[in-house]
Formats: sequence, C-alpha cells, structure tokens
Amino acid sequence: MYETPEELTALQRLLDDTFAASGQHLRSIITEERRLDAAGVVDRLRGVSTMALATVTARGEPRVAPVDAIFYRGRFLFGTTPNSHRFRHIRARPSVSATVFDGDRLQITVHGKATPVSPAEDPVFESLLIELYGQETWDKWMHGIPWARIDADKMITFADPAAAAP
Repeated sequence: MYETPEELTALQRLLDDTFAASGQHLRSIITEERRLDAAGVVDRLRGVSTMALATVTARGEPRVAPVDAIFYRGRFLFGTTPNSHRFRHIRARPSVSATVFDGDRLQITVHGKATPVSPAEDPVFESLLIELYGQETWDKWMHGIPWARIDADKMITFADPAAAAP
C-alpha cells in the first residue's frame, strides 16, 4: 500500500461525497453494503488492472479504450504510447471517465481530469512500475511512454462478493 493516512482520508471523503450526491437509481443499486471504503478500494486495486478509459475528441465525441491502470497514492495512473489518440485528447481536453470492473463482482468508476505525469519525477512510482512490469520491459520500451494521473471529482464503487464468476 502506497497511500498515506491523509490520502486515505481524502479518498474516503471523495467516496462519501460522491455517494451522498448520487441519484436515487444509483443508490438503489449501490447500497451501503455494496460500497467499498477507501481501504477496500486500495486492497482491491493492487497491481495492474485493466481500465476502460473514455476521452473526448475535438468534436465532443466520446472514445473509450482499455488501458493498464495502476492505483497509486489514492489515484488511478495509466500509460500509453506518445502518439496515441487518447493522449492527444487528454492534452487538449483533460476530462475523462474510467471504470475498472470484474463482471458483477467489482466496479470502480471515476470522473475527473487527466494530468500528464512522469515516473522519473517519482522514484517510488517508477520502482513500482519496474516491479510490476519487469526491468527488461522497463528498459526496452516502457520507460519512455507518457503517463497520466486521474484527479477524480467523483468515484463510485460497487462490490458484490456473492456474484458468480464469468
């Protein structure tokens, strides 16, 4: 776990504020028993997750595609190639939505702004990436890809351990 007590507190506030502002329909599905708290989010998001990331084109059209996601210090981070459409979208229009999910067992959705970041500026994050992907992959190509952090305005969680595996 890389989150500080302050980051866990901020994450819990985000989760609580989002739930409090949610509509009746969402609250009828995501009941208190099905919500994850901050510690539960951190626990469920260890390692690399596949995240559906939505960006916005210049014409205002949504585009969604999968990316590897790392949950670190209470936020999602993701990387892709420098010339990808998604990074061009983010540089021009940083609003994003993203979801990590595992069937009906787990869904974590965020809405916010993507901010480009450099793993070289955070040696702990860089070490985590090397640990997760391996030194050879890092040295070969991964050290040069751009990364972004999602600064979430909203975060919605759903967990149902009784749901059947796909």
